[in-house]
Amino acid sequence: PGGGAALRLCSTRAAQEGINKPVIDRIIRVDHAGEYGANRIYAGQMAVLGRSSVGPVIQQMWNQEKAHLKKFNELMVAYRVRPTVLLPFWNVAGFVLGAGSALLGKKGAMACTVAVEESISEHYNNQIRTLIEEDPEKYKELLQVIKQFRDEEQEHHDTGLEHDAEATPAYSVLKTAIQLGCKAAIFLSERI
Repeated sequence: PGGGAALRLCSTRAAQEGINKPVIDRIIRVDHAGEYGANRIYAGQMAVLGRSSVGPVIQQMWNQEKAHLKKFNELMVAYRVRPTVLLPFWNVAGFVLGAGSALLGKKGAMACTVAVEESISEHYNNQIRTLIEEDPEKYKELLQVIKQFRDEEQEHHDTGLEHDAEATPAYSVLKTAIQLGCKAAIFLSERI
């Protein structure tokens, strides 16, 4: 668990033959940015709550996010995809969101996790549909990676709910605000 799906590519040239390059570039770029941002969110949460009773739970989710980021780093090289120019911004914004939500306590951190992971699961589902419409056999390995990561993000979402995310004061307002930010981050990271 959390080790990431193996993607075997013979060479960079083989990875690019016959693919819809603009679609694959957009998918890998935004997913890399999202996993980078998730790592920064969990880093911020650990900075505040790392020594608390919920620290091990956050650390476990963070470890999976680290594996996700490692895999997307590999995919960026294999498919020759440039990262979003917004990475320095996501570095700061992710940490601030993680630390800020953790300053609300365990429930606040978990509310952030629920909001982000719900958005990411939906985003991964959209990508899965896109790749299946393109050619499920051609993108079999990439689909496997995205499906595995989607399932793990959904587990993080469920973990957040199990740890009282919905008991956070103004939960629905906080969740909506974070999800609007996620949608904006996805939109921008796909394009810039």
